[in-house]
Amino acid sequence: MPLKVAVQMDPLEGINIEGDTTFLMMETAQARGHSLFVYTPDRLSLEEGRVTARGRPVEIRRAKGDHATFGDYQRLDLEEVDVVLLRQDPPFDMAYITSTHLLDVVHPKTLVVNNPTEVRNAPEKLFVTGFPGVQPPTLITSDVEAIYDFRARQGDIVLKPLYGGGGSGVARLLADDPNLDALLELHAMIGREPVIAQKFIPAVVKGDKRILLVDGEPVGAVNRVPNAGQIRSNLRVGGRAEAVELTARDLELCAIIGPELKRRGLLFVGIDVIGEFLTEINVTSPTGAQQLKHFTGIDATEKLWERIEAIRAG
Repeated sequence: MPLKVAVQMDPLEGINIEGDTTFLMMETAQARGHSLFVYTPDRLSLEEGRVTARGRPVEIRRAKGDHATFGDYQRLDLEEVDVVLLRQDPPFDMAYITSTHLLDVVHPKTLVVNNPTEVRNAPEKLFVTGFPGVQPPTLITSDVEAIYDFRARQGDIVLKPLYGGGGSGVARLLADDPNLDALLELHAMIGREPVIAQKFIPAVVKGDKRILLVDGEPVGAVNRVPNAGQIRSNLRVGGRAEAVELTARDLELCAIIGPELKRRGLLFVGIDVIGEFLTEINVTSPTGAQQLKHFTGIDATEKLWERIEAIRAG
């Protein structure tokens, strides 16, 4: 049954069609006979209990520099579509949170992927703390003294913005690094949110594994390897992807979190694993599907649309 699909994302014109997971999601949907409508989150409106989005119908193709043909702008009532893909990138700020509140109005009559309530309730670096024993030693705080105490106990640490994404603002601090105060000042200038400090995991030089799960079940993984001398392996900041197999520990971690992902309606999730540790559960706009397909032939977006179609069919 053809579905009407609206995609809430950053501007489609500027994406990298060779690496963008949202593009592959849309390409797969179109190939399965579904129609596409695209809009940016700033075009959402709520009036008299109705949520609308001003955007355009679109047809896409895998042609670099000519990957989209748009129809005319129109205002679409989101209750009149079958599926909304919530796919704009972080930062997970008040604008992002507000968009989840608006999408709550139409979900689940219109299936929003991922469930907007649970996207709001499961920020990537906080959600993972609810699963004891899966993380490296981790501290979330704005208290400078607490961060100094944590580093004194843990040695080398990694400092991250709590609501950042794509590797932005991630820094390693050695046990005697004199720059901790300066970094904390920079974080304070950016926003009032706490920071996250984690014990440095030396295994990161071998890569940061991205595992994709559909409805709580692992589909496959790619390894993201940082450049020499770097700790950030995110593809957006220069990490390279390579093929990798799921280990027994990977499957154990997926089994721990999978039932909760399914219960919350988080249909498409990417988790980050370094060595034996789970560091993040990404629910906003997880990436890695194109790299997974390239290296393994596994198309996580096919599995996602199979699940979406089954839900819509009742």
